[in-house]
Amino acid sequence: MMEIGLNHYLVLSTILFSIGLIGVMKRKNLLLLFFATEIMLNSVNIAFAAISHYYGDLTGQMFAFFVIAIAASEVAVGLGLLILWHKRHSSIDLDKMSTMKG
Repeated sequence: MMEIGLNHYLVLSTILFSIGLIGVMKRKNLLLLFFATEIMLNSVNIAFAAISHYYGDLTGQMFAFFVIAIAASEVAVGLGLLILWHKRHSSIDLDKMSTMKG
């Protein structure tokens, strides 16, 4: 019987972080960019919690808690700005945002 160890969690974390990074680099929709960022932050949380459990220390789990709090505030502010941008310009396409008009 195979036991799930630290390496398995770190590989999962690396795969999720890579998927999130590809999503951040390839997406043109701002909402999907937020989702990709959340995937990256959650992969870091998995790594923090796994390493914390492996060493028997709560430090990694406390860092993961703070990352969750920061991610929640980032989404709240980002979605508020996204709604405001969509009301004014009827689009959330990143290519349209890069050309700023005065």
